[in-house]
Amino acid sequence: MSDVRVTVQRDSEREERVVTTGTTAADLFQGERSVVAARVAGELKDLAYEVADGDAVEPVEITSEDGLNILRHSTAHVMAQAVQELFPDAKLGIGPPIKDGFYYDFDVETPFHPDDLKRIEKKMQEIQKRGQKFARRAVSDDAAREELADEPYKLELIGLKGSAADAAEGASAEVGAGELTIYDNLDAKTGDLCWKDLCRGPHLPSTRAIPAFKLMRSAAAYWRGSEKNKQLQRIYGTAWPTKDELKAHLEFLAEAEKRDHRKLGAELDLFSVPEDIGSGLAVFHPKGGIIRRVMEDYSRRRHEESGYEFVYTPHATKGKLFEKSGHLDWYADGMYPPMQLDEGIDYYLKPMNCPMHNLIFDARGRSYRELPLRLFEFGTVYRYEKSGVVHGLTRARGFTQDDAHIYCTREQMADELDATLTFVLDLLRDYGLTDFYLELSTKDPEKFVGSDETWEEATETLRKVAEKQGLPLVPDPGGAAFYGPKISVQTKDAIGRTWQMSTIQLDFNLPERFDLEYTSADGSKQRPVMVHRALFGSIERFFAVLLEHYAGAFPAWLAPVQATGIPIGDAHVPYLQEFAAEAKAKGLRVEVDSSSDRMQKKIRNAQKSKVPFMIIAGDEDVAHGAVSFRYRDGSQKNGIPREEAIAELLDVVERRVQV
Repeated sequence: MSDVRVTVQRDSEREERVVTTGTTAADLFQGERSVVAARVAGELKDLAYEVADGDAVEPVEITSEDGLNILRHSTAHVMAQAVQELFPDAKLGIGPPIKDGFYYDFDVETPFHPDDLKRIEKKMQEIQKRGQKFARRAVSDDAAREELADEPYKLELIGLKGSAADAAEGASAEVGAGELTIYDNLDAKTGDLCWKDLCRGPHLPSTRAIPAFKLMRSAAAYWRGSEKNKQLQRIYGTAWPTKDELKAHLEFLAEAEKRDHRKLGAELDLFSVPEDIGSGLAVFHPKGGIIRRVMEDYSRRRHEESGYEFVYTPHATKGKLFEKSGHLDWYADGMYPPMQLDEGIDYYLKPMNCPMHNLIFDARGRSYRELPLRLFEFGTVYRYEKSGVVHGLTRARGFTQDDAHIYCTREQMADELDATLTFVLDLLRDYGLTDFYLELSTKDPEKFVGSDETWEEATETLRKVAEKQGLPLVPDPGGAAFYGPKISVQTKDAIGRTWQMSTIQLDFNLPERFDLEYTSADGSKQRPVMVHRALFGSIERFFAVLLEHYAGAFPAWLAPVQATGIPIGDAHVPYLQEFAAEAKAKGLRVEVDSSSDRMQKKIRNAQKSKVPFMIIAGDEDVAHGAVSFRYRDGSQKNGIPREEAIAELLDVVERRVQV
C-alpha cells in the first residue's frame, strides 16, 4: 500500500488528507449518512469509487439536487426490478429521474392496473429491506449486447450510444458518449446477482438507503417519444429523503389536484374543451367569459394609460410573411400545415403576431417624434402542439396573446425596457401575484441570427434592467429565441408552484429583416430597436394560473358573480331583486337565488360556486331597509343599510382585494 493525497471540498472549505490506496469515497465520509455520492473533478461517482492521488472530492448529500436525482434514479431501478419479478415477460425501456420523482417505461402485454401498482410497491418495499448493493461495472458494447440480448429496447439504446441526447428523453441516464456500464443489484449476504440494468449511474450504496417512496400512477408513453413507435406503459413514482417530506409532497399534490384548473373549470362552469372542436381548443362559457372580459378590460385600461395603441390583425397570412420573418426556418414544426389558396399560394394560421405588427409600423413613414411606438393586441394565435403535451388552458393549440411590440431608438432602449418591466410587474401584482424572480435567457449558440456583438449588447442591456428591480435574477443559458435575449418573469402561486408569466425580448433582427426605418432628428434613416412583450403569456394560460392560484375563489373584482341574494323565505325575493337591480346599476354583478331550495341549501350552493358575498334578507331586514352580509369564511354581519351594503361591495371591487 502507498499513500494517496486527496482534498475534501465542502463549499469554500478544503481539507487535505493522506489515505492509503483502495480508500473509497465512502471511507472519506464514513458516518455521514446524508452523503450518498461524491463529485470528483466535476463528475458524479458512487461512494464505492476508489480515490486517486490528487483527487478533489466533494460530498453529495441526499437533499441536494444531484442527491435527489440519485435517490430517485436508484428507486426507479428498484421499481423495474419489482416489475420484472412480478411480470417476468416485461421488457425494459428507460427509467430516469424527473422533477420530484421518477418513471420507468415497460413493454407489457396488458396495461398496468391500479392493483398492479399496489403489488409492485409492496415488492419494492421487500427489495428495499433486503439492502441489495448497487454495483457498477464497465462493459464493452458487444458484451452489453450479449448480456441484454432479451431486452430489445436496451439493444436499441446501445446502438445509439454517443447520440443519447437525441435518442429519447432520459436516454442519457443509460448511455452516453463514454463507456457503457451495467449496474448489478447484489444480495447483501451472498453477493449473488438479483437484477441488472444498463445505466451510467451513480446510485445509492444499497437499496436500504432509499428512505421513502410511493408509486403514483401509470400511463401510456410512446417509445422514444415518437408516435411512430410502439406504445409502452410508464409507471410514475416519487421518492424523498424522509417520510415527512414524502408526506408533505403527497399533501401538496392533493392540494394541487383540488386546484386543477380543468377540474375547477368544469365544476364552476367556466370553460370546456369540446371533442367536436379538437384538442387544445377551448371555449369559454358565460361565467368564464365574464372573468376573461374583466381581465382583458382592466389590462386594456392600464395599457391605454401607459401609452399603448391598440391594433388588430387577421388570423391567417401568406406564408411569405413568415419566410421573411424567419419563423418558417425555425418554427415550422410548431405551426399548423399550410392551406393552399389563390392558385397554390400557401396560407398559414399565424403562430405569432410580430410580423404583422412590423407591417403596421412600415405602413407609412415614421419619425423619431413618434417613438417609442407601443403597439398592443389581444391577438389569437395557433400552434400545433403535440397531443401528448396539450394540457387544458396552460398548453393549448389556439390561444390569445396580450401581445405588445415596442419600437424605439437605441437611446430610448434601456429606459423603455425599464418602464416595460416595471409596468409588467405592477400589473401582475394587481391580479394578486406578488412573489417573483426574473430569468435571463441568453443566446443558443446553435440557433440564433445576428452578430455576436449585437447579442452581447442586447443581453447586457437586459441584465442591467433586470437588476434594477431588486429581484433574484437566474441565468438561463441558451434559452433565448433565435432573434434575441429575453427576460422572463417567474411567479409563485398560493401553494408555492412556479409559473412563467411575462416575457420581454429585445430584438435587433426583425427590424433588419423587415427593413424598418424611421427618420431621425438630423434627417437620416435609422433602424428602430424592437421589444417583444407578452404580459400574461396568453389570456387562457393566465386564466388557468389565476384559477389555480385562487382555487376558484376569485377576488370580488374578478368573480363572475360578486354577490348572491339569498331570501329567508319566498316573500323576501322581490326585496332582494330590488337590491340586485340597484347594485347592477352601479356596475356590480349580483344575482338572486329564487329557486325552491331551502335557505341552507342556497347557502351551500353559493359556497360551492365560490361567490365572494351572500346577501341575506328576512322580515327584519325588509322592515329596516337593510340586508345581512355573509362572507366566504362563514362570518356574518347583520342589519346593514342597503346603501352601505352596496358601498362596501363597490369598495372591495374597486380596491381589488380578496375577502
